[in-house]
Amino acid sequence: MVQGTASAVGKSIVTTALCRIFARDGLRVAPFKSWNMALNSAVTPDGFEIGRSTAVQAEAAGIDPTADMNPVLIKPEAGGGAQTIVLGRPAPEMAKLDEEERRRLLWSVASGALDRLRGRYDLIVAEGAGSPAEINLRGADIANMRVALHAGARVLLVGDIDCGGVFASLLGTLMLLEPEERALVGGLIINRFRGDRSLLAPGLEKLEQLTSKPVLGVLPYMHGLRVADEDSVALDRGKTPGAGALDVAVIRLPHISNFDDFDLLAADPAVSLRFVAAGDRVGRPDLLILPGAKCTASDLEFARSSGLAAQILEAASVGVPIVGICGGYQMLGEEILDPLGVEGAGSSRGLGLLPARTTFRQEKRTRRVRAAVVAEGGWLGAAAGAAFDAYEIHMGETATDSRPLFSIASGGEPERFDGCSSPDGTICGTYLHGLFEGEAVRSALVRWLAARRGIAVESRPAPSREAQYDRLEEEARESLDIEAIRALVEEAE
Repeated sequence: MVQGTASAVGKSIVTTALCRIFARDGLRVAPFKSWNMALNSAVTPDGFEIGRSTAVQAEAAGIDPTADMNPVLIKPEAGGGAQTIVLGRPAPEMAKLDEEERRRLLWSVASGALDRLRGRYDLIVAEGAGSPAEINLRGADIANMRVALHAGARVLLVGDIDCGGVFASLLGTLMLLEPEERALVGGLIINRFRGDRSLLAPGLEKLEQLTSKPVLGVLPYMHGLRVADEDSVALDRGKTPGAGALDVAVIRLPHISNFDDFDLLAADPAVSLRFVAAGDRVGRPDLLILPGAKCTASDLEFARSSGLAAQILEAASVGVPIVGICGGYQMLGEEILDPLGVEGAGSSRGLGLLPARTTFRQEKRTRRVRAAVVAEGGWLGAAAGAAFDAYEIHMGETATDSRPLFSIASGGEPERFDGCSSPDGTICGTYLHGLFEGEAVRSALVRWLAARRGIAVESRPAPSREAQYDRLEEEARESLDIEAIRALVEEAE
């Protein structure tokens, strides 16, 4: 099991690396995260919703993700609430239970899922959440040491040196564990180190003396690695825009979700992609993107009160191309109706940039699809006929009189259509996550944007996800004591 001294210290990346390494070494490996609070989610092949980081770990291990791999997913909502996803489906009944009963039921679900996985795979690489040393939450924590104790798993404790205080964080975390929990910790890992590792030697030696735990590796800061982050806390690290000539701005909403939709676009050498938060200037980018959002109505209200909506409308008025994805698509329309109170009863006025009206339903649509471009104008017209894989996660249905942008095939369902655009194709919206992962679609966009600017750009295919996993595996094999970690696995067995 991989646990950490805090959130966002690198648990997910270490788990992904170990899944990749042990799968490449011939084991049947699966990831597991009992409880996850995140807005970045993914859809399994059978249509269930789980945390995106867990789906990435399964892909790195060469297997399809399942709901058992992330049995409890919490998606924060406006006003301090949250949607609870249990085994891949929304479970509104959880809100009616008292805290003790809710915790008991969720642990039963999580431990049952882990037991099923252990019966199907040679090795489970489990990931914790936050820190195991939150002593005020010890009784409610079903994501960390309770999992390790249930499975008899040896624990690797990860600390992040890039944010400072890593030695104190590792030592303090161990000190706050119960004796039986501390005994499960088999080694320490330091993540995101920049510079000459020899400079760490005195600190590592002292840390091992103080903790009686071996340091099993120091992972470098991996610049440009594009493995999906767990949640928007990763954006707080201030992702550095590229040096490309094309300026792409993404609105950072309070409940932004699935922002890895733009990873491959950001990787294009012709593109410089930046996130625009409240207080920042949108300006006149070559492309403006409204991303997915868990809470469309409240995030739209935030955009208005913060001045972001006015900047979006100003950009549209001077011809800036705009793309809305999922919640961003809904915001670009004329009206958002919520008669059942899914996000709060009533209706919201949209930005009015697309001829579309959205109505929220109780049922969430979660499915993988195969899409093809059927648009005739705008930048998508240059990619007409191109096909790509995508997925949908939304509770709204959008009606429009505009010509569709995409045809969609999903399993044995009849063909349907998605998306709409302004008459000139400059502004468009879609429910399809993964739009920019299609090479033909992405390159058509880059060429179209460059032509509008009257510039020539150098564009090349983005590195595949498999290439990213290969790079991660190589770095981890060089930086971690894999043989010692393998010995811990065998010891736990």
